[in-house]
Amino acid sequence: MKKVISTRTILLLVACLLACAPLNSGFAQSYEVGGGLGTAVYSGDILRKIDFAQKGLQGTLFGKRNFDNVWSLRLGVNMAELMAADSIRPIDAVAALRNAHFKGRVTELSAIMEFNFLDYVNHKSEFRYSPYAFFGVGMSFLSADGRVNASLPVEPYEVSTVVIPFGGGIKYMLTENLTLGLELGFRPSLSDYLDQLDSTLPAQSRYALPLDPKGQALPEGINYGNPYTKDWYYFTGITLSYTLTKARCFTY
Repeated sequence: MKKVISTRTILLLVACLLACAPLNSGFAQSYEVGGGLGTAVYSGDILRKIDFAQKGLQGTLFGKRNFDNVWSLRLGVNMAELMAADSIRPIDAVAALRNAHFKGRVTELSAIMEFNFLDYVNHKSEFRYSPYAFFGVGMSFLSADGRVNASLPVEPYEVSTVVIPFGGGIKYMLTENLTLGLELGFRPSLSDYLDQLDSTLPAQSRYALPLDPKGQALPEGINYGNPYTKDWYYFTGITLSYTLTKARCFTY
């Protein structure tokens, strides 16, 4: 398993999010639990652009603390299926010859801050909805099967990497306790190995190669991955949350 960054660093980043969370004693603080379903897609060295023809199912469970009517901290776990194949929509003729593919399940643990643009929580507000934006940090664990070219067998592999979730959506209050949400999230990772294709792999030969005087193949062909980009994945879906408790604080 490739580890991109230590668990200690993740805990430090989460602690920074908690330290930056606003605390306003003049507002009611509430807690929510919820879940959601949607789709997940990947982009990297097999797919350079989002292709919804190669999507997987995504699910999430989360707990949330609303510090006030604007800021919230969301801790969640996401599970999704990621996949891509050169044979479905190759980026060029060489990718079609390469015929790489992978399919696997990613589990993500994340801490995310949400910002609501409208005060839809206040019962005196004229709005029952609000667009919102979010940012945070997470750790993803991918377990997949795949191959890097057509001449190799399909083999299992595992990857762990830090991700930086960000995105936005819209929330709508169905009742005082139930909130419906629609969300689009981006997950840039710090790994170029979600698809097993990175720039450290040897060149792939396109033709039969002559041998040098030492009997070894000359270094001709193509590189597997782009050394200047990392792999991303994306979530889009619907969420439903339930407000558990409200503890109103007073200013003295």
